[in-house]
Amino acid sequence: MRFKLNRYLLIFLVLIFAETNLLSELKDRVLVVRNINSPISISVSNYYMAQRNIDKVIDINCVDAALSSNNENIDYNNYLQKIENPIKEYLSNHSEIDYIVLTKGIPIRLINVPNGPWGGLYSADSYIAGIEYNKIHKTQIVLISDINYGAEYKGEALANRFWNSSERFSHSKFGGYLVTRLDGYTENDAKSLVDRAIKAEIALDSISPKNVILLDECPAYGSTSLADVPYSITKNQTDKDTLRITAESAYGSFNSDLQLAYNNLSNQGIPTTLENTELFTNALSNLMGYCSWGSNDAKFVLSTYNSLTFSFGAIGETAVSTSARTFLPTTGGQSLVADLINQGITGMKGYVNEPLLQAIASPSILFDRYSKGWTLAESFYAASNLIKWQDIVIGDPIATAYPLFINSVNDNLDELNLNELNQILKNDDINSRISIYSLSGKLLKELSTIDFNDIEFFNEFNSGVYILIINNSSAKKAYKIIK
Repeated sequence: MRFKLNRYLLIFLVLIFAETNLLSELKDRVLVVRNINSPISISVSNYYMAQRNIDKVIDINCVDAALSSNNENIDYNNYLQKIENPIKEYLSNHSEIDYIVLTKGIPIRLINVPNGPWGGLYSADSYIAGIEYNKIHKTQIVLISDINYGAEYKGEALANRFWNSSERFSHSKFGGYLVTRLDGYTENDAKSLVDRAIKAEIALDSISPKNVILLDECPAYGSTSLADVPYSITKNQTDKDTLRITAESAYGSFNSDLQLAYNNLSNQGIPTTLENTELFTNALSNLMGYCSWGSNDAKFVLSTYNSLTFSFGAIGETAVSTSARTFLPTTGGQSLVADLINQGITGMKGYVNEPLLQAIASPSILFDRYSKGWTLAESFYAASNLIKWQDIVIGDPIATAYPLFINSVNDNLDELNLNELNQILKNDDINSRISIYSLSGKLLKELSTIDFNDIEFFNEFNSGVYILIINNSSAKKAYKIIK
């Protein structure tokens, strides 16, 4: 019995190797920041490190943001002394760090930052993401203003070098850090983000996500050409060193980006629903992704928003200016990402202050990268134009919910059921080695056909999809096995 080596098998083997190395290294690239003045921060940090087997942590000592909304703010000078400088000192001796995890109890908002909008308001998380951003590469400053938000709405941000990258993130390549936080209304909400991420990865051992990604347009805002999305802040800029945003981008561009995301995901066979009527969303459950205008939708219904539920690994974004203004229980105001965290989402992006539409994560980039097996943090940051601005990314940064190689290889492999596989193996006249992999690239079992009688060894696996490689002295062959 002889097998023909093909290019899809080669791609598969390369991606298996890359994915195995990537997963083994991810936890070693994560730094956890723990506020020793906050019992909740200590508890959430310790829980995350135990679940992920992470040992890199730095302790800071600042106000406990879990206690009051006032404590969610920190003066810029105090931030430098109590948060940024200790982190910078640690990072100076740990070049391997790419991801930084903040925890509930660490302030979310900086106040009194020089050259900041409305008296110097910025996201603490986004500021940390830009630590020493200009040390490695040339940095583009972005001057931001919009008279529609008043004369005091003037600030500076940085253009994100990682925006729309096709190459995966490293600090050494792009500068800065991918900063996320484990937060929510309660300590349990924050810890649940970790549990959901891990459960999503466990599920990848046998099946790729089949639940729906829901994209909800607001037709009242119109649309732009699909050729103009995703929106880049560098477009039509003459000065490439200093970029300028003087007005919010057209609302229709976000609708068009939702349409582009739907087109791309559907073409990849990823279950996706586009709601493009005046109806605000659908009261759906077990969503794998969610993107909408939130409370900025002309037909927003809070009860519908609060009825959404999510699968393990689900991520989302809403085009809402102050969706991350607080992580404490509150009433009134715009829709909050904390509600969706409480309702079961695994990752979310929000904003502590008006960011302009240019800062909202591009849904077409976000879901493209995530569905290709990139981490939660990589997906959100690749979709975001700005850092050192108003952004906050919620969730375990190294969470993944889709196989890294599934879109590149899986659809090109011959598909067999167990009876067909059984016949092939029984006809094997050479001592072949059988290797069985999960869709996430994990080696599950190896055995030899010389001892093969039947396919009872598959009984130990759950129903799902697996990749099987038969390797002998003359050739290799890969199959997609459906159980």
